[in-house]
Amino acid sequence: MDTLLDGFCRLFPEGSFLSQLMCVRAMVGLIAVGIACGLVGCLVVGSRMAFFSDALAHCAFAGVSLGFLLFELIKLRMGLADEQFWWWVTPLMVVFGAGVGMGVSFVRQRTSLGNDAVIGVFFAGSLGLAATLSQAISSRKIFSLEEFLFGDPLLIQSGQIILLTAVLAITALFMGLGFNGLVLGSFNTSLARSRAISIDWLQTGFIVLLAVVINVCLRVVGVLLINALLIVPAAIAMNLSSNLRQMFWITLATSVGLSVTGQIVSWEVQVRYDVPVGIAGTIVTLAVLAFILTMPLARRGRRVG
Repeated sequence: MDTLLDGFCRLFPEGSFLSQLMCVRAMVGLIAVGIACGLVGCLVVGSRMAFFSDALAHCAFAGVSLGFLLFELIKLRMGLADEQFWWWVTPLMVVFGAGVGMGVSFVRQRTSLGNDAVIGVFFAGSLGLAATLSQAISSRKIFSLEEFLFGDPLLIQSGQIILLTAVLAITALFMGLGFNGLVLGSFNTSLARSRAISIDWLQTGFIVLLAVVINVCLRVVGVLLINALLIVPAAIAMNLSSNLRQMFWITLATSVGLSVTGQIVSWEVQVRYDVPVGIAGTIVTLAVLAFILTMPLARRGRRVG
């Protein structure tokens, strides 16, 4: 992977944006993150799961705390290096996030509580667990809290790009096979079941997929910003579209476009004005500005369907 990307960088003048290997790595990673978030973001917003996805993102605090303790326990026994930390912890974060998501779905179906109340309980429980374990996490050699919270795409490595590509392929396959059933189930569950659509399995699969996308992609854009990349491009698309098909493709294009544009703007500001700005934060800020600018184009009371 590095050989291929290095050959690409040599095609451009030295000192330019595309001649920097870490910039090209970051761009490839951000494109993969943008596509993955764009693919699921349309359904997250269309199904009113924004708070749910935000809860899954914040569950990563508890997941990484548990992962840290487990890694410390097995590191000496198995002779693991600190550089292997994220490869061991990320699967645990995914499993924990998927477990929380399915727990929310299970409780929601068996109580009279509203969705926001159930999600809030699990949200609080996950953050409480993370706070309980926070004192046990004393090492800053294994991971940076600031990087975990806000992300730094410039630190992405080829192994992460391969992982993101695999997640992207799984996401595209799942959405290609289950998108219509999920859309129908979100609007009319009874109709979906009458057409022999396994809506329960599809929804469970989507929850697991969402946990995978969030916990893998947050390494690039950070736990506090991943939900914005899931929600804001879809909200922009809702302002610009008149049906679900348009919303899907506009979400995808907007998510990728904002990811690349945010990185370029961050680079230009730093090179031209010597002002360091975070790439992930720039992406989200541009996304929010784009949403505000597209608000006059949204028709009042319009429903996407």
